[in-house]
Amino acid sequence: MAALLALGTVMLYSSPAGSKLLTQQLMWGALGLVACVTVALFDYRRLKRQGIPWALLVFTIWLLIAVLIPHVGVKRGGANRWLDLHFMMFQPSELAKLVLIIAIAGYAEHFQRQMATFKRGLLIPAAFILPVLGLIFLEPDYGTAVLLATVSATMLIIAGVRLTFLAPIAAILLLGIGVSVFHNDNRMGRVMAFLHPDAHREGKGFQQYQATIALGSGGATGVGLGDGRQKFGYVPENHTDFILSIVGEELGLVATLGVVLAFLAIALSGVYIAAHASDRFGMMLACGITFLIALQAFINIGVVTTVLPNKGLPLPFVSYGGSSLLMMLTSVGVLLSVARHAHEPVRRERAFNPFNPQEIPSTQMS
Repeated sequence: MAALLALGTVMLYSSPAGSKLLTQQLMWGALGLVACVTVALFDYRRLKRQGIPWALLVFTIWLLIAVLIPHVGVKRGGANRWLDLHFMMFQPSELAKLVLIIAIAGYAEHFQRQMATFKRGLLIPAAFILPVLGLIFLEPDYGTAVLLATVSATMLIIAGVRLTFLAPIAAILLLGIGVSVFHNDNRMGRVMAFLHPDAHREGKGFQQYQATIALGSGGATGVGLGDGRQKFGYVPENHTDFILSIVGEELGLVATLGVVLAFLAIALSGVYIAAHASDRFGMMLACGITFLIALQAFINIGVVTTVLPNKGLPLPFVSYGGSSLLMMLTSVGVLLSVARHAHEPVRRERAFNPFNPQEIPSTQMS
């Protein structure tokens, strides 16, 4: 994580608007590191007590609604995704990522023996997951909505929900997204640019096409830090969603593969932490946060390398973006908290850990 933060800081300084972006990112990074250390020292198990997950969820939904209210939410690029807090711009959908993971983890532990039933396993979780996804979808922020839907579904599967329950819901959601994209000229243009890149490289596919040129021109070791050309108007989002293309151009394939390996290391570490969590709540938290970081990185890298259509998701820890950086660092703090308490004596409520099938649930032992 520290290596990715350092790389992102260096690349922002190398960008055309370096000094301004760097100052803001350093402020957000410092705040995020304080949050990360504070949460890491905090006992994560307190998050499931006294209705804290539901209080956080209600607060987040209220913020997501506020974003859609005229003259309250800030509209940029045709989307209402930000709240102006006067001293900073905040994106509630970034908060929703962590809060929804906490809510699902708390629910899955509380009803661990009933997650295979339709009511407890799917109907009730859908009642608090779908409103969050729907509000994010209305901003519109299709990329984050799809990301959170995938993370939520994965957590429910780990919790024990049957695939036969989730499959119809997933099909309906995919159909709804498909219809929405078809009736949205901007989104449909991105899909067509992905399917026919040569025909749209001067239009909707311009940024991905230029990102490919940037990656290719860097070679193995890059053209040199600060010497890249694609960031000067060719890749407009070179400091946010497409920052990896500038990394590839200036630092080469070696640095690009280093970024991929860093996220792979984070993913493997997260799985290890989940496997050794002291309770089911910690295991679910670690699974959700790890999958969130890994999947968001995978989608961003896939978009930059033209493997996926443009979805507008930042690269965790590297891309410019205060809200995203703050919440990602806070999420890592929760992950570290789970790791810190992994070696404590197993309490009676500890439940079955899918990463350790030889472990017997304490409820069955009793």
